[in-house]
Amino acid sequence: MTGPSAPSASGAGGFARSLLRTKPVGRIVAEGGRGAGGELRRSMGLLQLTLFSVGATLGTGIFVVLGSAVPLAGPAVVASFVLAAVTALFSALSYAELAGTIPVSGSSYSYAYATMGELVAWVCGWCLLLEYGVSVSAVAVGWGAYLSAFFDTTLGFAIPAELADPPGGGGVVNVPAVVVVALAMFLLLRGASETAAANTVMVFLKIGVLLFFCAVAFTAFRSGNLDGFAPMGWAGISAAGSKVFFSYIGFDAASTAGEEARNPRRDLPLAIVLSLAIVTAVYVLVGLAAVGAMHWTRFGEGDSEASLANVLDAATGAAWPSAVLSIGAVIAIASVVLTVMYGQTRILFAMSRDGLVPPVFQRVSPKRSVPVANTVIVAAFIGLLAGFVPLGRLVDATSIGTLFAFALVNVGVIVLRRTRPDLPRSFRTPLYPITPLLGVAFCVYLMVGLGGVTWVVFLLWGLAGLLAYFAYGRRHSRLREGQGA
Repeated sequence: MTGPSAPSASGAGGFARSLLRTKPVGRIVAEGGRGAGGELRRSMGLLQLTLFSVGATLGTGIFVVLGSAVPLAGPAVVASFVLAAVTALFSALSYAELAGTIPVSGSSYSYAYATMGELVAWVCGWCLLLEYGVSVSAVAVGWGAYLSAFFDTTLGFAIPAELADPPGGGGVVNVPAVVVVALAMFLLLRGASETAAANTVMVFLKIGVLLFFCAVAFTAFRSGNLDGFAPMGWAGISAAGSKVFFSYIGFDAASTAGEEARNPRRDLPLAIVLSLAIVTAVYVLVGLAAVGAMHWTRFGEGDSEASLANVLDAATGAAWPSAVLSIGAVIAIASVVLTVMYGQTRILFAMSRDGLVPPVFQRVSPKRSVPVANTVIVAAFIGLLAGFVPLGRLVDATSIGTLFAFALVNVGVIVLRRTRPDLPRSFRTPLYPITPLLGVAFCVYLMVGLGGVTWVVFLLWGLAGLLAYFAYGRRHSRLREGQGA
C-alpha cells in the first residue's frame, strides 16, 4: 500500500508516484463522518438506505427518458431496459463489495482513492459531478414538463414557453426546474433524517403512481403493438440501452450515505442490490405496459418529456388518468432531485476532507449535522444547469460520465482483492473475477453506443477536470502534505 509521498520527491519518477499514491483504507474509514466544525449523524437503517437508492433511481428514465428511447428501439425498448439493468447489476455487485469494505460517503471516489491512486480518484470524482450534479438538472427539467402537463389537464393553463423551457428549447429559463431544486435544498438543510423521511413517503407515492399507470395502460394493451418487436434490430436495442442507462443512475446513492448509516457494513451492500432489483422490475413492467398501450411510432409525437401522460391520453381518451399521473410524477420526481442532490453534497464533502476541493465543502453545522455551505453551492450550480441547458444534452453527458465511474468501481474490486486480501468484507462479489470484468466490458460497450458529440463533451469535461486537479487539488492534497487523519 502506497503511503503519503515525501514532499522532497523529485523527477519524473517522484511525480508519477505522487499521482498514484493511495489513501489507506483504515485512514479513510477512521475519518468517516468528520468534517470541519462538526460531524455527520448516523441515523439511517436498511429501509431508509434502500429507499434512498430507489428514490434516486426510480422515475428518472420512466418519467423522462422513455419518450426518446422508444423511437430508437421500438417495442424492444423493454430489452433495452434489461440490457442496461445487466450492466448496472455487474457494477452494483462491485459497489456492494466496496461499500461493505469501505463504508464512507465518497462512494466510487473513495474506492478509487484506496485502490488506484489520487489522480484516478480525482477523475472519478470529477465524473461523479456529471452523474449526480448534472443528472439532477436533467430530472428537474422533466419535473417541469409534468408540472406543465398537470396544469394543462386540470386547469387549462399552460406555463408559458418562455418560463418552462431553457434557451435552445424555445424559452428563456426553465423556472419550474429551478423551483424544485430550491425546494430540495431547503429540505436537505433540515437534516439527513428529515430528508430520509420525506424521501420514504415520496418513494411509496412514486411506486403507487407507476402501478396506477400499469393498471390503466394494460386495459388498452394490444398485442399488435408489439409486432415487429425490434424494428431497428440489435443496433436499436443497444442505442436505446445506452440512453436508458440514465434510468439506472442513482442505484449507488446508498453508498454516499455510508457515514450516516447506523450499520453501514451490513446495510449498504443489501440496500444497493435490493434497490436495483426493485427498480428493474418496475421499469420492465411500465415499459411493457407503455408500448403495449400505444404504438411505438407515436412516442415521437408531442411532449416526449411527459411520455407516460401521453400514453394514458391515447389509451383512455380521458384527461383524469394523465392528471393523476402528472401530479404523482411531480411529487415523485422531486424525490430523485432530493436524493441525488444529497449524494452530490456527500461526495464533495469527502473530496474536501481530502483537500482536493476547497474546505468550504466539508464545513458541518454542529446544530444540524449537515454541510450547509456545500448544499447551497451545489443547489446553485444545479439550478443554473436546470434552468438554462436542454434536457437531451444533459442525459447523454450524464450517462457517459456514470459509465466511466462504474467501470472504475469494477476495476477497484479487482485491485483491492489483490492488494488487500486481508480486509474484512461483509459482501463478496460472486463469480470473481468474472463479474467485475464483465462489468467493465458492459460499461465500455454502452459508452461506445453514445454519440460522437457526447464523447467530445466528455473528453472536454475530463480535460477541464485535469486542469482543476493540477491547479488546485494536487497542491492542496492532505495526503501529499502528509497530514494526519
